[in-house]
Amino acid sequence: MRYIKDLLDGERVVEHYLCKKKESRESKAGKSFLSLKLQDKTGMIDTKIWEITKDIAPFEEGDVVKVDGSVGTFNNEPQMKVTKLRKSTEGEYDIAELVPTTQKDIDAMFAQIMEIIAAVKTPHIRLLLENIFNNEARSELFKTHSAAMLMHHSYMGGLLEHTLSVTETCMFLGERYRYVNMDILAAGALLHDIGKIYELSPLPQNEYTDDGQMLGHIIIALEMVSAEIAKIDKFPHETASLIKHCIIAHHGEYEFGSPKIPATPEAMIIHFADNIDAKLTTFAEIYDKDTGAGQWTPFQKALGRYIRKPSTP
Repeated sequence: MRYIKDLLDGERVVEHYLCKKKESRESKAGKSFLSLKLQDKTGMIDTKIWEITKDIAPFEEGDVVKVDGSVGTFNNEPQMKVTKLRKSTEGEYDIAELVPTTQKDIDAMFAQIMEIIAAVKTPHIRLLLENIFNNEARSELFKTHSAAMLMHHSYMGGLLEHTLSVTETCMFLGERYRYVNMDILAAGALLHDIGKIYELSPLPQNEYTDDGQMLGHIIIALEMVSAEIAKIDKFPHETASLIKHCIIAHHGEYEFGSPKIPATPEAMIIHFADNIDAKLTTFAEIYDKDTGAGQWTPFQKALGRYIRKPSTP
Protein backbone atom coordinates (compact mmCIF):
# COMPACT_ATOMS: atom_id res chain seq x y z
CA MET A 1 0.00 0.00 0.00
CA ARG A 2 1.40 3.38 -1.01
CA TYR A 3 0.13 5.70 1.72
CA ILE A 4 -0.85 9.26 0.93
CA LYS A 5 1.38 10.71 3.66
CA ASP A 6 4.41 9.13 1.96
CA LEU A 7 3.74 10.35 -1.61
CA LEU A 8 6.57 12.34 -3.18
CA ASP A 9 6.53 15.17 -5.69
CA GLY A 10 6.94 13.74 -9.20
CA GLU A 11 5.99 10.19 -8.19
CA ARG A 12 3.72 8.01 -10.32
CA VAL A 13 1.03 6.32 -8.25
CA VAL A 14 -1.03 3.22 -9.08
CA GLU A 15 -3.09 2.47 -5.99
CA HIS A 16 -6.53 2.02 -4.43
CA TYR A 17 -7.98 4.95 -2.48
CA LEU A 18 -11.35 6.01 -1.13
CA CYS A 19 -13.03 8.80 -3.08
CA LYS A 20 -14.16 10.96 -0.17
CA LYS A 21 -15.34 13.87 -2.32
CA LYS A 22 -16.21 14.34 -5.98
CA GLU A 23 -17.15 17.63 -7.65
CA SER A 24 -17.67 18.63 -11.25
CA ARG A 25 -16.05 21.99 -11.93
CA GLU A 26 -15.28 24.30 -14.80
CA SER A 27 -11.91 25.87 -15.55
CA LYS A 28 -11.47 29.57 -16.36
CA ALA A 29 -11.37 28.51 -20.01
CA GLY A 30 -14.79 26.88 -19.64
CA LYS A 31 -13.54 23.30 -19.72
CA SER A 32 -15.12 20.73 -17.38
CA PHE A 33 -12.97 18.70 -15.00
CA LEU A 34 -13.39 16.61 -11.85
CA SER A 35 -12.03 17.67 -8.47
CA LEU A 36 -11.63 14.83 -5.96
CA LYS A 37 -10.46 14.21 -2.44
CA LEU A 38 -8.80 10.81 -2.23
CA GLN A 39 -8.26 9.28 1.18
CA ASP A 40 -6.48 6.47 2.97
CA LYS A 41 -5.93 5.96 6.69
CA THR A 42 -2.99 8.40 6.69
CA GLY A 43 -4.75 11.40 5.16
CA MET A 44 -6.24 12.98 2.04
CA ILE A 45 -4.86 14.42 -1.17
CA ASP A 46 -6.44 16.95 -3.52
CA THR A 47 -6.87 15.26 -6.90
CA LYS A 48 -7.80 16.48 -10.36
CA ILE A 49 -9.02 14.66 -13.46
CA TRP A 50 -8.50 17.19 -16.23
CA GLU A 51 -9.48 14.95 -19.16
CA ILE A 52 -12.62 12.76 -18.97
CA THR A 53 -11.55 10.01 -21.38
CA LYS A 54 -12.49 6.38 -21.87
CA ASP A 55 -9.85 5.58 -19.25
CA ILE A 56 -12.01 7.23 -16.59
CA ALA A 57 -14.72 4.70 -15.76
CA PRO A 58 -17.95 5.75 -14.02
CA PHE A 59 -17.67 6.13 -10.24
CA GLU A 60 -19.36 7.97 -7.39
CA GLU A 61 -18.36 9.77 -4.22
CA GLY A 62 -17.85 7.15 -1.52
CA ASP A 63 -16.49 4.51 -3.93
CA VAL A 64 -13.10 2.87 -3.53
CA VAL A 65 -11.25 3.50 -6.78
CA LYS A 66 -8.03 2.35 -8.41
CA VAL A 67 -6.15 5.32 -9.83
CA ASP A 68 -3.16 5.80 -12.08
CA GLY A 69 -1.74 9.26 -11.63
CA SER A 70 1.18 11.49 -10.79
CA VAL A 71 1.93 13.67 -7.77
CA GLY A 72 2.72 17.36 -8.07
CA THR A 73 2.45 20.50 -5.97
CA PHE A 74 -0.10 23.30 -6.13
CA ASN A 75 -0.07 26.27 -3.73
CA ASN A 76 2.61 24.44 -1.71
CA GLU A 77 0.28 21.49 -1.17
CA PRO A 78 0.50 17.99 -2.73
CA GLN A 79 -1.89 17.39 -5.61
CA MET A 80 -2.48 14.31 -7.74
CA LYS A 81 -3.31 14.34 -11.43
CA VAL A 82 -5.18 11.18 -12.46
CA THR A 83 -5.29 9.89 -16.03
CA LYS A 84 -6.83 6.46 -15.40
CA LEU A 85 -9.49 5.45 -12.89
CA ARG A 86 -11.91 2.61 -12.24
CA LYS A 87 -13.97 1.35 -9.33
CA SER A 88 -12.08 -1.16 -7.21
CA THR A 89 -13.56 -4.61 -6.81
CA GLU A 90 -14.08 -6.40 -3.51
CA GLY A 91 -10.95 -8.24 -2.46
CA GLU A 92 -8.59 -5.76 -4.11
CA TYR A 93 -8.36 -3.57 -1.01
CA ASP A 94 -8.62 -3.64 2.77
CA ILE A 95 -11.07 -0.99 4.01
CA ALA A 96 -9.03 -0.62 7.21
CA GLU A 97 -6.20 0.78 5.03
CA LEU A 98 -8.47 3.44 3.55
CA VAL A 99 -10.15 5.03 6.56
CA PRO A 100 -8.68 6.45 9.77
CA THR A 101 -8.43 3.60 12.27
CA THR A 102 -7.75 3.29 15.98
CA GLN A 103 -4.12 2.66 16.82
CA LYS A 104 -5.22 0.19 19.48
CA ASP A 105 -6.00 -3.51 19.08
CA ILE A 106 -9.74 -3.86 18.40
CA ASP A 107 -10.03 -7.48 19.54
CA ALA A 108 -8.06 -6.77 22.72
CA MET A 109 -10.29 -3.81 23.56
CA PHE A 110 -13.45 -5.83 22.99
CA ALA A 111 -12.05 -8.59 25.22
CA GLN A 112 -11.63 -5.96 27.96
CA ILE A 113 -15.27 -4.95 27.49
CA MET A 114 -16.32 -8.57 27.98
CA GLU A 115 -14.14 -8.85 31.11
CA ILE A 116 -15.91 -5.85 32.60
CA ILE A 117 -19.27 -7.47 31.82
CA ALA A 118 -18.18 -10.77 33.39
CA ALA A 119 -17.29 -8.90 36.60
CA VAL A 120 -20.81 -7.46 36.99
CA LYS A 121 -22.25 -9.08 40.11
CA THR A 122 -25.99 -8.48 39.55
CA PRO A 123 -27.24 -11.41 37.41
CA HIS A 124 -29.95 -9.59 35.46
CA ILE A 125 -27.66 -6.63 34.65
CA ARG A 126 -24.90 -8.99 33.53
CA LEU A 127 -27.39 -10.91 31.36
CA LEU A 128 -28.59 -7.67 29.77
CA LEU A 129 -25.03 -6.70 28.85
CA GLU A 130 -24.19 -10.19 27.60
CA ASN A 131 -27.27 -10.25 25.39
CA ILE A 132 -26.39 -6.88 23.86
CA PHE A 133 -22.67 -7.37 23.33
CA ASN A 134 -22.75 -11.07 22.42
CA ASN A 135 -25.06 -10.41 19.47
CA GLU A 136 -22.67 -11.07 16.58
CA ALA A 137 -24.05 -8.54 14.09
CA ARG A 138 -24.34 -5.84 16.75
CA SER A 139 -20.89 -6.48 18.20
CA GLU A 140 -19.28 -6.25 14.75
CA LEU A 141 -20.87 -2.84 14.26
CA PHE A 142 -19.77 -1.80 17.74
CA LYS A 143 -16.17 -2.86 17.13
CA THR A 144 -15.79 -1.11 13.77
CA HIS A 145 -17.93 2.01 14.16
CA SER A 146 -16.68 5.51 14.74
CA ALA A 147 -17.91 7.49 17.73
CA ALA A 148 -18.67 10.63 15.71
CA MET A 149 -18.93 11.95 12.18
CA LEU A 150 -16.41 14.77 12.62
CA MET A 151 -15.52 15.20 16.29
CA HIS A 152 -13.61 12.92 18.67
CA HIS A 153 -12.95 9.25 17.82
CA SER A 154 -14.23 9.69 14.25
CA TYR A 155 -12.37 6.64 12.98
CA MET A 156 -12.77 2.88 12.71
CA GLY A 157 -12.82 1.40 16.19
CA GLY A 158 -13.44 4.83 17.69
CA LEU A 159 -16.72 3.90 19.37
CA LEU A 160 -15.16 0.83 21.01
CA GLU A 161 -12.10 2.82 22.12
CA HIS A 162 -14.23 5.64 23.54
CA THR A 163 -16.63 3.28 25.33
CA LEU A 164 -13.81 1.33 26.95
CA SER A 165 -12.02 4.51 28.05
CA VAL A 166 -15.20 5.99 29.54
CA THR A 167 -16.04 2.74 31.33
CA GLU A 168 -12.54 2.36 32.80
CA THR A 169 -12.63 5.96 34.02
CA CYS A 170 -16.05 5.36 35.56
CA MET A 171 -14.85 2.23 37.35
CA PHE A 172 -11.84 4.15 38.71
CA LEU A 173 -14.01 7.01 39.98
CA GLY A 174 -16.88 4.88 41.23
CA GLU A 175 -14.71 3.04 43.74
CA ARG A 176 -13.78 6.34 45.36
CA TYR A 177 -17.20 7.64 46.29
CA ARG A 178 -20.00 6.46 48.56
CA TYR A 179 -23.45 5.48 47.35
CA VAL A 180 -22.27 4.46 43.88
CA ASN A 181 -23.78 1.23 42.52
CA MET A 182 -20.90 -0.20 40.50
CA ASP A 183 -23.08 -2.53 38.41
CA ILE A 184 -25.43 0.30 37.38
CA LEU A 185 -22.36 2.41 36.64
CA ALA A 186 -20.78 -0.30 34.47
CA ALA A 187 -24.00 -0.86 32.53
CA GLY A 188 -24.62 2.85 31.97
CA ALA A 189 -21.04 3.46 30.85
CA LEU A 190 -20.98 0.51 28.45
CA LEU A 191 -24.35 1.45 26.95
CA HIS A 192 -24.23 5.25 26.93
CA ASP A 193 -23.24 5.51 23.23
CA ILE A 194 -24.45 2.13 21.92
CA GLY A 195 -27.06 3.90 19.80
CA LYS A 196 -24.31 5.30 17.60
CA ILE A 197 -24.08 1.98 15.76
CA TYR A 198 -27.40 2.94 14.15
CA GLU A 199 -27.09 6.74 14.35
CA LEU A 200 -24.12 6.68 11.95
CA SER A 201 -23.65 4.61 8.82
CA PRO A 202 -20.65 2.26 8.74
CA LEU A 203 -17.31 3.52 7.48
CA PRO A 204 -16.28 4.66 4.96
CA GLN A 205 -19.51 6.70 4.65
CA ASN A 206 -19.74 7.55 8.38
CA GLU A 207 -22.78 9.80 7.87
CA TYR A 208 -26.00 10.26 9.81
CA THR A 209 -28.64 7.68 8.99
CA ASP A 210 -32.33 8.59 8.77
CA ASP A 211 -32.78 7.38 12.37
CA GLY A 212 -29.66 9.31 13.35
CA GLN A 213 -31.13 12.51 11.95
CA MET A 214 -34.64 11.98 13.32
CA LEU A 215 -33.99 10.23 16.64
CA GLY A 216 -30.33 10.53 17.63
CA HIS A 217 -28.17 8.03 19.47
CA ILE A 218 -29.69 8.68 22.91
CA ILE A 219 -33.20 7.73 21.84
CA ILE A 220 -31.91 4.86 19.69
CA ALA A 221 -29.98 3.47 22.69
CA LEU A 222 -32.98 3.91 24.96
CA GLU A 223 -35.20 1.92 22.59
CA MET A 224 -32.57 -0.80 22.11
CA VAL A 225 -31.94 -1.25 25.83
CA SER A 226 -35.66 -1.17 26.63
CA ALA A 227 -36.29 -3.91 24.05
CA GLU A 228 -33.53 -6.10 25.50
CA ILE A 229 -34.74 -5.55 29.07
CA ALA A 230 -38.24 -6.66 28.02
CA LYS A 231 -36.80 -10.04 26.97
CA ILE A 232 -35.44 -10.74 30.47
CA ASP A 233 -37.94 -12.29 32.88
CA LYS A 234 -38.68 -10.15 35.95
CA PHE A 235 -36.06 -7.52 35.24
CA PRO A 236 -36.55 -5.00 38.10
CA HIS A 237 -38.26 -1.82 36.93
CA GLU A 238 -36.16 0.39 39.21
CA THR A 239 -32.92 -1.07 37.91
CA ALA A 240 -34.08 -0.58 34.33
CA SER A 241 -34.90 3.08 35.03
CA LEU A 242 -31.53 3.70 36.70
CA ILE A 243 -29.64 2.28 33.70
CA LYS A 244 -31.80 4.17 31.21
CA HIS A 245 -31.32 7.39 33.17
CA CYS A 246 -27.55 7.02 32.75
CA ILE A 247 -28.05 6.84 28.99
CA ILE A 248 -30.42 9.78 28.60
CA ALA A 249 -28.50 12.05 31.01
CA HIS A 250 -24.95 11.48 29.78
CA HIS A 251 -24.73 14.75 27.81
CA GLY A 252 -25.18 16.48 31.14
CA GLU A 253 -27.24 19.54 30.18
CA TYR A 254 -30.51 20.12 28.34
CA GLU A 255 -28.78 22.45 25.85
CA PHE A 256 -26.34 19.67 24.94
CA GLY A 257 -29.10 17.24 24.02
CA SER A 258 -29.84 15.45 27.29
CA PRO A 259 -33.57 14.80 27.82
CA LYS A 260 -32.72 14.72 31.53
CA ILE A 261 -29.78 16.02 33.56
CA PRO A 262 -27.86 13.62 35.85
CA ALA A 263 -29.85 12.85 38.99
CA THR A 264 -27.85 9.88 40.32
CA PRO A 265 -24.17 9.44 41.22
CA GLU A 266 -23.77 6.91 38.41
CA ALA A 267 -25.21 9.26 35.77
CA MET A 268 -23.03 12.13 37.01
CA ILE A 269 -19.85 10.05 36.84
CA ILE A 270 -20.69 8.84 33.32
CA HIS A 271 -21.36 12.40 32.15
CA PHE A 272 -18.00 13.67 33.39
CA ALA A 273 -16.07 10.60 32.18
CA ASP A 274 -17.67 10.95 28.73
CA ASN A 275 -16.81 14.66 28.60
CA ILE A 276 -13.23 14.13 29.75
CA ASP A 277 -12.57 11.44 27.17
CA ALA A 278 -14.17 13.44 24.35
CA LYS A 279 -12.33 16.68 25.17
CA LEU A 280 -8.89 15.21 25.83
CA THR A 281 -9.06 12.98 22.77
CA THR A 282 -9.92 16.10 20.76
CA PHE A 283 -6.80 17.78 22.20
CA ALA A 284 -4.68 14.80 21.13
CA GLU A 285 -6.17 14.71 17.63
CA ILE A 286 -5.48 18.44 17.19
CA TYR A 287 -1.88 17.96 18.31
CA ASP A 288 -1.44 15.04 15.89
CA LYS A 289 -2.52 17.17 12.93
CA ASP A 290 -0.85 20.45 13.86
CA THR A 291 2.30 21.28 11.89
CA GLY A 292 2.45 25.02 12.54
CA ALA A 293 5.12 26.91 14.41
CA GLY A 294 4.66 28.53 17.79
CA GLN A 295 3.33 27.38 21.15
CA TRP A 296 -0.37 27.83 20.36
CA THR A 297 -2.64 26.20 17.79
CA PRO A 298 -4.99 28.17 15.56
CA PHE A 299 -8.45 28.79 17.06
CA GLN A 300 -10.20 25.45 17.55
CA LYS A 301 -13.89 25.84 16.76
CA ALA A 302 -14.75 22.43 18.26
CA LEU A 303 -13.36 23.51 21.64
CA GLY A 304 -14.13 27.23 21.36
CA ARG A 305 -10.54 28.27 22.20
CA TYR A 306 -6.90 28.38 21.24
CA ILE A 307 -4.96 25.57 22.90
CA ARG A 308 -1.34 25.42 23.96
CA LYS A 309 0.84 22.77 22.42
CA PRO A 310 2.50 20.15 24.65
CA SER A 311 5.69 21.28 26.35
CA THR A 312 8.90 19.29 26.19
CA PRO A 313 10.26 18.76 29.74
